[in-house]
Amino acid sequence: MGKLTTTLTALTLALSVSTAFASECDPGEVVAKLSHVTGGTTHPKVVAANLLADRVNKEMNGKLCIEVFPSSTLFGDSKELEALLLGDVQILAPSLSKFGSYTRQYGVFDLPFIFKDMDAAIRFTNSSSGKELLNAMNNVGFVGLGYWMSGMKYFSANKALHVPADAEGLKFRVQSSDVAKAMIAAMGGSPQPMAFKEVYGALQTGVVDGQENTWSNIYTKKFFEVQDSTTETSHQLLAYLFMTSSEFLDGLEPAVREQFLKISNEVTQTANENVKAKEQNNRANILKAGGKINSLTPEQRATWVETMKPVWKKFESDIGADLIKSAAEA
Repeated sequence: MGKLTTTLTALTLALSVSTAFASECDPGEVVAKLSHVTGGTTHPKVVAANLLADRVNKEMNGKLCIEVFPSSTLFGDSKELEALLLGDVQILAPSLSKFGSYTRQYGVFDLPFIFKDMDAAIRFTNSSSGKELLNAMNNVGFVGLGYWMSGMKYFSANKALHVPADAEGLKFRVQSSDVAKAMIAAMGGSPQPMAFKEVYGALQTGVVDGQENTWSNIYTKKFFEVQDSTTETSHQLLAYLFMTSSEFLDGLEPAVREQFLKISNEVTQTANENVKAKEQNNRANILKAGGKINSLTPEQRATWVETMKPVWKKFESDIGADLIKSAAEA
């Protein structure tokens, strides 16, 4: 009886969550499900997704409605791209590191120290090269709508990392990116690909010794609680490909599609403008919560940059020398 009660309770909760999302849309509207893996209320992806849904549902009322499913409640990291192609979800915002099996070009965003800061990254995404990249997977059926910035990334570990040699022998969680794996190897560490939702537990139990992420991810997922400290490397950009499927986009009436694309572009610009402030707020939140942050001297940073240089060369033929040059010059 206990197991039955538990099962019925779980089903009731699942149904109530589903109903809560679905009730926002009216009968007769085209419904687009937006799935993402992030939780909380302050994370840049959460803010962007909710802003998109809010604007579409108000301004396109009766024509298009977006339901948002956060925290992997609909699909997790490993299933969401397949679900998009199958039509089980219509809008995603996966990390740009997730597309290695579809195109190597997005690896440019993973190259360590290619962007000085987020402003440089935004300049690149607004350039002709960055805009062309949105179409890199059209042959698969994926359509890029824009790039949602999350911030620069920083290394944390169960010991302080001042120079790359401090990472020797440590296991680092990475996304499924060959560039990220090569970066960890260049430090003398061991890359461990892992779904985002598993990271806290893996850090807590010692399955991995460290990870790399933005201030917002480190704070909202409380990674700082199970790490010695975070080093302010700013070594990579974390950004998401705000995307849909060609099947969904082509299936919209022309006027509906045009309005949706206009809102999508405006939301992307607004969200990206606000990311820097949110990142700094979450950096301060980590310190307030007792987390430790290590700053680098110019000499230490130069050591990190020099250690990572071979990674660029290794992936030049995959990504494209011209694309790497365009990103670096931004």
